[in-house]
Amino acid sequence: MEKADIKSMTLPKLEAFCAQQGLAKFRAQQIFQWLHQKQADSFEQMTNLPASLRKTLAEICEISGISIRRKLVSQIDGTTKYLYEFADGQTVESVLMQYQHGYSLCISTQVGCRMGCRFCASTLLGLERSLTPAEMLNEVYMAGKDSGQKISSIVLMGIGEPLDNFDNVMDFLEILSSPQGLNLSLRHVSLSTCGLVDGIYRLMEKKLQLTLSISLHAPNDEIRSQTMPVNHKYPMDELLGACREYFKQTGRRISFEYALIEGVNDTPECAQQLSQKLKGMGAHVNLIPVNPVKERDYRRSSRDRIRRFQQILEQNHITATVRRELGSDINAACGQLRRDDKGGRSC
Repeated sequence: MEKADIKSMTLPKLEAFCAQQGLAKFRAQQIFQWLHQKQADSFEQMTNLPASLRKTLAEICEISGISIRRKLVSQIDGTTKYLYEFADGQTVESVLMQYQHGYSLCISTQVGCRMGCRFCASTLLGLERSLTPAEMLNEVYMAGKDSGQKISSIVLMGIGEPLDNFDNVMDFLEILSSPQGLNLSLRHVSLSTCGLVDGIYRLMEKKLQLTLSISLHAPNDEIRSQTMPVNHKYPMDELLGACREYFKQTGRRISFEYALIEGVNDTPECAQQLSQKLKGMGAHVNLIPVNPVKERDYRRSSRDRIRRFQQILEQNHITATVRRELGSDINAACGQLRRDDKGGRSC
């Protein structure tokens, strides 16, 4: 019999599970706190549960684990990149970054990705499977344990498309923000999507207080369709229409990610087109020098071209910042460490 993935259960789901086992409701809260506050990795550690109950839980449930397969620490800024391994041998990446406000962790939501964005290393090996809530939580818990630091913010911008793993991501967020768990406010969580419009509308209905980031990376359909296959299904006007409705319904300003590729999407004309697309949205644009991917021939824009692009946006009353680059000496861009490990090559 397959064991129940107890760490993936939200508190209401765990309460329902315990009720099915004939257990009192308070037992669910005890177990939940052991799993997510004390981060127990075995039922034997749950010392305020009767020994007979611990034995029964071990027989019918599993507490999923995670291990560090590789760890790289930047000598420049202390950024730490983890290659995590799950019980089935699959691997994902997380990146721990230090800012003035504290430590931020970028986590993966899938093993691989099927979105096919041409400038991204994460998609080169395709999608293997989605992560469970427990596996995403384990990325957070392990980074905290290994670094000895309190994680103050989470970014769902690693390997995978979060809205392609919608239900598991929603359960992850519920557990993460639970007062009986880490109690991390969703105001300190950012979720990045390549633009799955149906997922944006589903997320809108949740009215969560997280920050929604759209990986836009183009000012028009022609360029976006060349670099991001998702645009064939959800063209820019449809995507931006969903973003306007999301802002209207939630009151949460949307951030747009824009990776600048030399000669592709970084011209002054592109900056003007982007300004017109985002006009009146109260949008924030995060400009990103594209990370080199050796399987692609894209090159990052020069500092002068990036600065000019930013100036044009600001002249059109669009707030724009250039992302601070961290971990450049350890290939901190998502997907590269997993890809090299999968191919049997050293990083």
